[in-house]
Amino acid sequence: MKVFQTLAEFTPLVGQEVAVSDWITITQEQVNQFAEATGDHQWIHVDVERAKAGPYGGPIAHGYLTLSLLPKFFMTAMQIVEARMGVNYGLNKVRFMGPVPVGSRVRARMTLLANEPIDNGGYQVTWKVTVEREGSDKPVCVAESVARRYP
Repeated sequence: MKVFQTLAEFTPLVGQEVAVSDWITITQEQVNQFAEATGDHQWIHVDVERAKAGPYGGPIAHGYLTLSLLPKFFMTAMQIVEARMGVNYGLNKVRFMGPVPVGSRVRARMTLLANEPIDNGGYQVTWKVTVEREGSDKPVCVAESVARRYP
């Protein structure tokens, strides 16, 4: 985990990969809970037997489940000591480029795209987050995430 004292420390890092998260294993229980929370019970995610005969040989995580892991990826990748609060501001772009089979491990690489001062001493931070699946040669998700962080 990378540790930063202040939000201003990011500014010289614009354009660079700043951190890499820990690996997270995707479980069927997570997929089922996500389906329950969102109402998305598509068989490719929740019907294990039917999914075995499907295009991926088993169930896969929802794309939006993968995307919803961004906060956890950030929590395991970096700490900003003097940041007391952060809020999600939105996403500029999101693409799902590959499946995430249940049982696989994923992690994220964070490249800093912008670190702009805002009101109350905060910063609007824009990241390119590339989610990779262990053993795959291409990303499973790439998202441009925007957050506002405050000291």
